[in-house]
Amino acid sequence: MSNVATHGVVLTDTAVEKVRGLLSAEGRDDLRLRVTVQPGGCSGLIYQLFFDEQLEEADAVAAFSGVEVVVDAMSVVYLDGASIDFEDTIQKQGFTIDNPNAGGSCACGDSFS
Repeated sequence: MSNVATHGVVLTDTAVEKVRGLLSAEGRDDLRLRVTVQPGGCSGLIYQLFFDEQLEEADAVAAFSGVEVVVDAMSVVYLDGASIDFEDTIQKQGFTIDNPNAGGSCACGDSFS
């Protein structure tokens, strides 16, 4: 896989630190953060973020201070220019995705069109 594609998803410094902490807690250095778009949710598409040890030939990869973010070929077009952050406030704790490609979203913030 010498010609690995890259993608336009950005991981903020806060998100990088959170991912590093989670990977450290897992005791694994062979995992990547995978971001996908799946049909579903109240707006038509839903984001999924999870750790994955697999790397498929068609995956696009970008590294942020040693943290690899993987996006499958189908999801790249929906996520180009998206920024993943981590919030830790009284109101919300978790990863958030700011996606300029989303035409609309529902109240949960995880679903978009």
